[in-house]
Amino acid sequence: MQEERFTKKDWTLFKNKIVDWQEAYMDKLNKKYIEILRKDGSPSDKFWELEKRINRDKKKKGVCLEMKRSELIFYLVELLNEGVIRLEDLDEFSDGLKETVRLFYKR
Repeated sequence: MQEERFTKKDWTLFKNKIVDWQEAYMDKLNKKYIEILRKDGSPSDKFWELEKRINRDKKKKGVCLEMKRSELIFYLVELLNEGVIRLEDLDEFSDGLKETVRLFYKR
């Protein structure tokens, strides 16, 4: 049997933190959307640029994810890759989880 690389406490901590991480990330996205709307250009160009950007962003884990315990490591790696969180945000998690995430994380 393979040893699980994270604890029940890690899962609970993740569930508690993900909402704040997503809210902060969506706040950044909203600011980028405002920049798009404020820049020079025709209203239709800005509309279509914004629509394209929102369609891309809404697929990111920083915006929406299913809560599957078995996917925890992959969620964290993807959140890191998307710039939603930093490695320092994992300080409270277990050493096993942090070690495993670092193995998969592409800087």
